[in-house]
Amino acid sequence: MQEQQTWKTHITSSNSKININFKEIWDYRDLIVLFVKRDFTSKYKQTVLGPLWAVIQPLLTTVVFSIVFGSLAQLTTADVRGESLEMPSFLFYMIGTVTWSYFSTTVTANSNTFITNRAIMGKVYYPRIVTPIATALANLISFFIQIVLFCGIALICNVVGIAQIHLSIYLLLFPILVLQLVMLSTGIGIIISALTTKYRDLAMLVGFGLQLWQYLSPIPYGLALIPEKYLGLYLLNPVTPIVTTMRLAFFGVGYFNSLYYIISLIVTLVVFFVGLILFNKIERTFMDTV
Repeated sequence: MQEQQTWKTHITSSNSKININFKEIWDYRDLIVLFVKRDFTSKYKQTVLGPLWAVIQPLLTTVVFSIVFGSLAQLTTADVRGESLEMPSFLFYMIGTVTWSYFSTTVTANSNTFITNRAIMGKVYYPRIVTPIATALANLISFFIQIVLFCGIALICNVVGIAQIHLSIYLLLFPILVLQLVMLSTGIGIIISALTTKYRDLAMLVGFGLQLWQYLSPIPYGLALIPEKYLGLYLLNPVTPIVTTMRLAFFGVGYFNSLYYIISLIVTLVVFFVGLILFNKIERTFMDTV
């Protein structure tokens, strides 16, 4: 008598708009780890300095921002009007640069998910959402290296007496801020990746759009630069509360508005789940268009 076979994996063509099997994603955690290693090593492959670029890049960008926006343009580094931040402008620009660098890098990498991975996606089955997840996690390695570097420089500034920096209770929000940053950048990235399978012109606009978005966010200047009548509109940018809260957490001074931060969280969740829906829809037919 033939024994009944049991299958560990069931592949179906579900018609539901969103069908994310989190158990299946967990089952493929080893593949996620492999993709994370692949993405991180390939990023610095055949470079002389290797992973040191994760440290050099934010330092060089911070130096340029300090000279151009700090010394030459003399833009304010205060997030609250009338407030004088007792810290080197270098640290102000560095935390903003590190935060934005992760966001823009993850958006850019995930916006090419289907195009970059079409060879392996067309040959082997695995949950396609694993790829953008791995990309976001791989970029987190560089992010945490840069955060450790930032903390080290801030500690030296405190010890030497260049500035007195006081950590605030908002530092408890740091894990939530990082998670929000991951979800927002991943959501935007996979929305773009889903759309670029049909509209390749969109891929050409990603770099320009991110550069424009950076200057519309309080990265090269403090929030106090924004006129009061436009502040409410400006705070609807979901990146703005993340950056300002990050500065408040590490410096002890800055701006935090619970209403606009909650709006930022809601926008992040909406963007992320809209991205999942589009990703789930496009992954079934992307091989016909890519």
